[in-house]
Amino acid sequence: MVTDIGYYFSHFDKFPIPGFFEGMKHPWEPLTKVNGFLEELLVKPDVKENLGKCLGQCDFYGNYYIGEGTVIYNGVTIIGPVYIGKNCEIMPGAIIRPNTIIGDNCVLGHCSEVKHCVVFNGAKIQSTSFAGDCVIGKSARIGSGAITANRKFDQSNVTVKTEDGRIDLGTGFFGCILGDNSRLGANSVTQPGTHIGQYTWIYPATNVRGFIPSRKRVFHDRPLVTLDNEVHDLK
Repeated sequence: MVTDIGYYFSHFDKFPIPGFFEGMKHPWEPLTKVNGFLEELLVKPDVKENLGKCLGQCDFYGNYYIGEGTVIYNGVTIIGPVYIGKNCEIMPGAIIRPNTIIGDNCVLGHCSEVKHCVVFNGAKIQSTSFAGDCVIGKSARIGSGAITANRKFDQSNVTVKTEDGRIDLGTGFFGCILGDNSRLGANSVTQPGTHIGQYTWIYPATNVRGFIPSRKRVFHDRPLVTLDNEVHDLK
């Protein structure tokens, strides 16, 4: 598996928080840094600043910063510390949980949930999807109903396989690394610790794990079965 952060992401200079990625070598390092970073940026100075616009009732808890031009629709819940960049759309019913950074020009769909994520500019997380403990690249897409599973069944620490052996990441919570311009199709699932390179498409209803290289199309090869059906008028 490729463990160089540059294999997955290449737009560090455009990120709305300068210097956030400085010194990072591995793609999972943003998740280990974000808690302490937001503690210094938002929690200690007690920042609660919304430069965007709320359309309807929105609920804010803890500390947050929301950039200019961002629109937050009715029923959104933001649990800080959370940083949201400029010109984003947070659609009705979305939930943003603590220690999340969302870049500029991002979209969070209706009833989507984002927890402990670092999201590059232009990414979209569509309706009813879940992104937990993920790093999501520039202009990446998570389709409607997609799930980034972020905890193993036995609740043990997540490990990643490298050329030098397995690395224990020291946490039982780790979702997905989704490279720039890659996409998870509707109702797809990534198992904990999945790494997906840039420009790769995971097709709808596909379950993936481990390392998926850049510039691939991934789907389950299975036949579609069509059978005759009796006539039943539905009530």
